[in-house]
Amino acid sequence: MPKRASVMKKRVRGSTSGRPIMVLLDLLGRRWTLRILWELREQPLTSRALRTACDDASPTVLQTRLSELRRVKLVELEPASGYCLTALGRELLETFLPLHRFAERWSNQRD
Repeated sequence: MPKRASVMKKRVRGSTSGRPIMVLLDLLGRRWTLRILWELREQPLTSRALRTACDDASPTVLQTRLSELRRVKLVELEPASGYCLTALGRELLETFLPLHRFAERWSNQRD
């Protein structure tokens, strides 16, 4: 019987399962994450403009979500224009667009 090659699992910081997709789904499930991606879909926004667009978000929560999104390379900060989606963030948003309303309702119940 041939030996199976062991699958090396890399642990992802903040993940209990070590699986990147689980980390991504957990991040997308947090309140304001999808709203931030949605607001950045057309143009870059400063943090002040994002606070206005997400009027119920506290500045602390908003900054936390932005730093998480920057860490996973979905959002980047351009000094001249503000926060904008990366190509990966844009592709992710387009892929999850049909689920946006459902996910936004679900995330509003979590936090």
